Amino acid sequence: MPLNDRIGIEDRVTALNARYRHHAATAVMERALRDPDVGEVALVSSFGAESVVLLHMVSVIAPGTPVLFIDTQMLFAETLAYQEEVAGKLGLTNVQVIRAAEAAITRDDPDGTLHQFSTDACCTLRKTVPLENALSGYDAWITGRKRFQGGQRAALDFFEVETASRMKINPLAHWDKQDVQDYMIENRLPRHPLVAQGYPSIGCAPCTSPVKPGEDERAGRWRGAAKTECGIHFIGGKAVRVKSGAQEIENKEKVA
Repeated sequence: MPLNDRIGIEDRVTALNARYRHHAATAVMERALRDPDVGEVALVSSFGAESVVLLHMVSVIAPGTPVLFIDTQMLFAETLAYQEEVAGKLGLTNVQVIRAAEAAITRDDPDGTLHQFSTDACCTLRKTVPLENALSGYDAWITGRKRFQGGQRAALDFFEVETASRMKINPLAHWDKQDVQDYMIENRLPRHPLVAQGYPSIGCAPCTSPVKPGEDERAGRWRGAAKTECGIHFIGGKAVRVKSGAQEIENKEKVA
């Protein structure tokens, strides 16, 4: 259950950032999963190009940590296969597949073409609303965002306020690209198969394209559009997820 908000979340986040200011990413992860000032925590993972780093950290520290995987039903087949491979290889025991309710899909995107007319509406339907419902019982969630990715991410702290009752944890905030690659190599972690095909950042299949040499690694996400975030974090500097009824999400499916 969420923390009793006796201490304001802004004060708790400020104190946590001060407490862990000089800690390494693995220490932030380990302590955040046990710190009473954080509360109940889930890792939200896309099982994308760099997701395996946090997934491996969790598997070593607390393999039963809830891992929320949003299946938009528009993901690459390679991502779905990779999710099963990584979960099995790392021994993650609490992966929960999150999907939009069939009723919501039937009502708002019956022919699967919504992304062609409004990428924001499609992301809201298939990602932001289902995730908001899935996170309703948690005090905090772990993300893989990093400062080097730029944009809204350039000034990330380890801990940040998301809502009046929930925070986000960014253990890799201060890592650079080489830190990520070194961790994968040192721990012999499996790579997403699309990375070798020119996809350094991987989202839904209709809205993700290969990146050319010299381009920003997120250039293939919503190519040609002003959109740079799916909405589960920020658009225009503001959080855009909103509460929605429980009917908007199917029962979470546990997978090994």
